[in-house]
This record gives sequence, structure tokens and C-alpha cells, in this order.
Amino acid sequence: MGKRILIADDEPNIVVSLEFLMKRKGHEVKVVSDGKAVLAAVAEFAPDVILLDVMMPGLNGFEVCQRLRENPAWDSIRIIMLTARGRDVDMAKGLAVGADAYVTKPFSTRELVDKVEAMARE
Repeated sequence: MGKRILIADDEPNIVVSLEFLMKRKGHEVKVVSDGKAVLAAVAEFAPDVILLDVMMPGLNGFEVCQRLRENPAWDSIRIIMLTARGRDVDMAKGLAVGADAYVTKPFSTRELVDKVEAMARE
């Protein structure tokens, strides 16, 4: 049975490909394009996994991740941060605010799908 995947990214090309791949795997997908919309979507959609871009309008991915982790009701949501910011300090920050994984752009869509599948099974 598919999981609920929330894609939070403001780059249409990435969103289109990720949405297609996740739906092809049988997952239910919701897409948002800014940080504040992520928080609203989590409350409404109850995702199992969030693909969270770091650089978005409104709240950035670090802020969103931190707010999600502050709410015990959302502890079980797996968060994969997606970003062009590949420096070690950025990765450390992402993991420190509660991301379960940190993937740098450009990324292999196959590897990302595999990572989502693995996290969705946990």
C-alpha cells in the first residue's frame, strides 16, 4: 500500500518529476511550494514522508523542519531535505534540526525514490 508523500519545492521541473515517480510507485502525493504551506499541509494531509527543499519562499526548509520536530504529534514523519547547498555545514544543520536524510541537488531520482521507499517501510 502506498504512503502519503508531501513534496515541498518551488522548482517546477523537480516537482513534476518527483510527483510522477512517487505516484508511479503507488504513493499519494501532495505538492506545496513554500514553507508556510508545508506546515498547513502536514496538519491536513498527514504525510508519511516529506521531500523538503531548503531554499523556499516564506519559511526555509531548516525552519520548517525545526518546527515540525517541535511538535511531538509529527515525530513519525520522515523528512528528506533536498538542496543545492551541499556544504558540510549545511548538511550538519539539516540533520541537527531533525532531518532524517539530506540529499544534494542534482540528485539521482532513482536513488531518491529508493530512499523514500526505504523510509516509508520503516
